[in-house]
Amino acid sequence: MLKPKALKKGDTVGIITPSSPAPVLFRERYQRGLNQLEKMGFEIIKGSCSNKIQAYRSSSIIERAEEINELIYNDEVKAIISTIGGLNSNSLLPYIDYEYLKSKPKVVMGYSDVTALLLGIYTKTGLTTFYGPAIIPSFGEFPEMISKGKEYFEDIVKLKKRAPFSLEVPLEWTEERLDWNLQDRGKEMAKNDGWITLREGNATGKLIGGNLNTMSGFIGSEYFPNLKGAILFIEDSFKDMAIQERSLSMLKVAGVFDEIAGLVIGKHEHFNDLGSPFSLDELLIEIIGDTNIPILSNVDIGHTFPSHVFPIGIEVNLDTIQRIITFLEDGVI
Repeated sequence: MLKPKALKKGDTVGIITPSSPAPVLFRERYQRGLNQLEKMGFEIIKGSCSNKIQAYRSSSIIERAEEINELIYNDEVKAIISTIGGLNSNSLLPYIDYEYLKSKPKVVMGYSDVTALLLGIYTKTGLTTFYGPAIIPSFGEFPEMISKGKEYFEDIVKLKKRAPFSLEVPLEWTEERLDWNLQDRGKEMAKNDGWITLREGNATGKLIGGNLNTMSGFIGSEYFPNLKGAILFIEDSFKDMAIQERSLSMLKVAGVFDEIAGLVIGKHEHFNDLGSPFSLDELLIEIIGDTNIPILSNVDIGHTFPSHVFPIGIEVNLDTIQRIITFLEDGVI
């Protein structure tokens, strides 16, 4: 297992746009995100696809892969952070220089569709990657990054907290969606009802996971990690009950629920239950069946804000009786 060095003031962060051309579509918010990183003490290098657009994607598959490799090869770059997600980061997996990244580890961070890159890199190199904030939706929030989100980022990648430590439940959260090009106020926050125990238990294992919908694009491939004994975390956004049944059943038929030691479910942004007489948590239990693993739901990770940063590959303890997630090791050195 490899770990990158902790980030410090003056370090250079490279910015990638591996799928959606969001920097072109949301220029002001993109720049605000870059400014936020600079205010936190980092130098910035924009990736070669940050000003490109090809309909639904920033650029061609090869050009997007080259953008990542250029930042991998640049030894001044200590972290690579995605501008946003999208739908097609999985197309880049065959073209990344995993061996060079393995020889010169650095922080790689993003969420949502970037799950493909985070898990692919982890699987191919053993390098801890980070399910955490992206430039446009997170660092670029109006009028500035949510303070707890900033705190959670610095706790992990700047080592402001040292393991072992347990994650806090934020007092408030939001899933409010405003027009990014017209936004003139901060998002309204709601009281956090806390994390929910679906099945009681206690388990320890490697923390592995990401966006559930994205996993369907490369599960069963050489880029998908071994989940035996893992604490799996999954989250999703803008998906209804029917799609969730399909995606969760994908994990079921792939044998995932028979291999993992525990399961963490993130808050689901703008979920549509389609008038269903049962909840998403009840659907999950129906699909999993008799597999007796601890399950914790409604956790603050992914598309809602603030969101914890999950280092992929570290050892964690999941106690669903007390509703506690404890990081047993740091994600950086």
